[in-house]
Amino acid sequence: MSYFKYKNENAYYCEIGNGKPVMFLHGNAVSSKMFKPILSLYKNNFKVILIDFLGSGKSDRVETFDTDLWIDQGKQVTKLIKYLGYDKVNLIGTSGGAWAAINAALYCPELINKVVADSFDGRKLGDTFKEDLIEERISAKKSIFTKYFYKWCHGEDWENPVDKDTEVLIKMAEEDVPLFYRPIKELSVPLLLTGSMKDEMIKKDFITEYEEIIFEIGAGDIHIFEIGKHPAIISNAKEFSKIIIDFLK
Repeated sequence: MSYFKYKNENAYYCEIGNGKPVMFLHGNAVSSKMFKPILSLYKNNFKVILIDFLGSGKSDRVETFDTDLWIDQGKQVTKLIKYLGYDKVNLIGTSGGAWAAINAALYCPELINKVVADSFDGRKLGDTFKEDLIEERISAKKSIFTKYFYKWCHGEDWENPVDKDTEVLIKMAEEDVPLFYRPIKELSVPLLLTGSMKDEMIKKDFITEYEEIIFEIGAGDIHIFEIGKHPAIISNAKEFSKIIIDFLK
């Protein structure tokens, strides 16, 4: 297993395939293992880079997550890119990873080629984000399937990263913390926003939010899937990969 140092902690990463580098960024409460079922759709076209953000998966655990969680994760991304010696990397972030991807591009645009931000709320958390999160996490802990999935992602101590993630997200919602390192209108790399109309875990008006983001930036593309649950990159895997390969090439 391969690791790099971030804030004196060990963060896990791995590389698969050949070609231009594409880094996949996982969402909250999970790990890079979430991408395992779809890697075959990408590894013949790109060098796929996976990362477990600190506190998740095979990376070191942390006492608490900072409330600038997605900004910090964006910095983890840029640290790994520098560590690997790449100068232009494509980023595909889903759910929480979408914020991390955009933040990486805002923090070090010179390291990023293009960004795909999938299945997220956008510039601000939804009005019922906190309540929906609490309900979803309580339900998840009662589900045998979800508990198995968390354990598959993190290991025997899966409750540690899941609970800490829940705590920080609640705090972020309560304190209405900024979600981006800089105003998103300053994003200078090509952006593709994706999502599913059937997604039950993002705010209902996310399409309008996507359109406003593109208007604010002044450029970018949007692709919305009519079917599929959260996140679109998994629920619409084959069609999604075709769109992404075309966008990145």
